[in-house]
Amino acid sequence: MTEQLRDRASRSLPTASVRHGRLRRHSAWKTLLAVLGGTMAVVMVSGVSVAAIAVNQLNQNIDVVELVDEAGEERPVPTLGEWEGGFNVLLVGVDNAEGQADGGSRGSAVLNDVNILVHVAEDQQSAVAISIPRDMVVPVPSCPRPEGGNYSAMSAQPINVAMSYGGLSCVVLTVEALTGLDVPYAGIITFDGVARMSSAVGGVDVCVDGPINDRYTGLVLPEAGTYSLEGGEALAFLRTRYGVGDGSDLGRISSQQVYLSSLIRKVQTEGVLTDLTKLYGLATVATTSMQLSSSIARPDTMVSMALVLRDIPTENISFVQYPSTTGGTGVYLGKVQPIRSQAEALFDKIRNGESFLLEEGETGVGSTTDPNAPAPEPDPSTPAPTTEAGPTVPPLEAEEPAEVLTGVKGQTAADFTCAVSN
Repeated sequence: MTEQLRDRASRSLPTASVRHGRLRRHSAWKTLLAVLGGTMAVVMVSGVSVAAIAVNQLNQNIDVVELVDEAGEERPVPTLGEWEGGFNVLLVGVDNAEGQADGGSRGSAVLNDVNILVHVAEDQQSAVAISIPRDMVVPVPSCPRPEGGNYSAMSAQPINVAMSYGGLSCVVLTVEALTGLDVPYAGIITFDGVARMSSAVGGVDVCVDGPINDRYTGLVLPEAGTYSLEGGEALAFLRTRYGVGDGSDLGRISSQQVYLSSLIRKVQTEGVLTDLTKLYGLATVATTSMQLSSSIARPDTMVSMALVLRDIPTENISFVQYPSTTGGTGVYLGKVQPIRSQAEALFDKIRNGESFLLEEGETGVGSTTDPNAPAPEPDPSTPAPTTEAGPTVPPLEAEEPAEVLTGVKGQTAADFTCAVSN
């Protein structure tokens, strides 16, 4: 191994006690949605931050797509203004898109390979991003054909074929049927766009617990440590399946969450969202690399969402996997099988606006807690103890503890994790 390759690993991973990191609360959601899918949320942020200089130009970059219902009718655009309540946004990363670097290399079908449903709670104090495995077998409802008529409903298909049967509208209809949630907002980003986004922020630091050499994506990380990834190398990390975890789509999802969490920290600590030049560059990349539903591709929508999202505490943001497993038989052979009972428990919590916790250390097969994570920062809202006598303050009434959802894999946006080498 050459010294040059060794120098790329900024630190090795010693055996050490596990410590959980926690981020400051400011701007957490502005950062999170800028990360997810690579994405349209940057435009939401730019609608607030650079409206005075560039919002109209950015808006002109956006390729708009209309969402339709099962009857092929356009959905009504939600009323906007000062936002009240929660909302759901579906972020879709597509493979084989026309015009991208490897478009058509694996066949003609455009596949929705990344599907992340972002839910903001009704009280706007918490949010959850649910990754739906691309290989998970689900029912696909009847979807309108672009030329008229409908595709027939299908009982058991990998969810990533939905895009090829009816575009973004079919993906939305499939996710709505799967989760029981209404999804009025959606956006698409190509894999090329994701690579350009990583370069726009100057690279993303990613921790791995061992060497990765994936001949399918070309990703080579020669030893355990932290690497700054951008461009094609960042995309290779996000796409690697056989290089992480158990080689399954589930391992890839938890490894992707390592990247997402790191990118959040990158954008926050280096002031990307407060530097107009950096922000404008990031927003320009995003808006030229995506399609947005007409319900969200409007400056007033973006501004309204940004104003809601910016104040959600980082510790109240969760990345989770749709509960599922591999190793099934029949239609699930070689695919991913939903775990219905766990999914019902998760979505009952979401629909009812109830908070929940994830099991300690259950980040998924593709990631693990970073043993070198910084110590948690003290909560500035908690007063320091004093030794002087003072007036007695009655204790606050204890809140009902949130339920731990057994079996649901994931992490919060505050957790420092490493991808697990396969």
